[in-house]
Amino acid sequence: MTSTQRANTNTDLDVGVLTRAIENFNRYYIRLPAVQKLSFTTLSVLDTLAFSGPKRLTELIKTEQISQPGLTQLITRLERDGLVERRPDPTDGRAALVHITDSGRKIGQARHEDRGRRLIPLIAQLTPAEREAIAAALPALTRLAELGAEAGR
Repeated sequence: MTSTQRANTNTDLDVGVLTRAIENFNRYYIRLPAVQKLSFTTLSVLDTLAFSGPKRLTELIKTEQISQPGLTQLITRLERDGLVERRPDPTDGRAALVHITDSGRKIGQARHEDRGRRLIPLIAQLTPAEREAIAAALPALTRLAELGAEAGR
């Protein structure tokens, strides 16, 4: 990490080490076997809708980093499968909002529960100090994710 990266954080936190740890964990975590065998993009769209609420296609294109034709095809397929539905935007009758359905939400919940079940035996192998360190870091990591979401709006 450069001195500029460290100076910009105004802390002793090594952003390079944090970035590498998050990337390594994410690489493992997103590949955890899941109850539903859906693509990463499909799951990401469902998660976005579940946590952020209904979105226009243009908003989903930005958050999901997918082309407009690709997203339109995906939403059409998810709608056909009963996982999302399009409804008129109450603020603009020409536009539609994509809403997650109960079936779509259940997929996310099942995936979350499955990942939790798979993490429990790994967490059990950590030392008590390592488990305490993770628990202590959770509020800061949650806040970091919130700040990132706010910055992306």
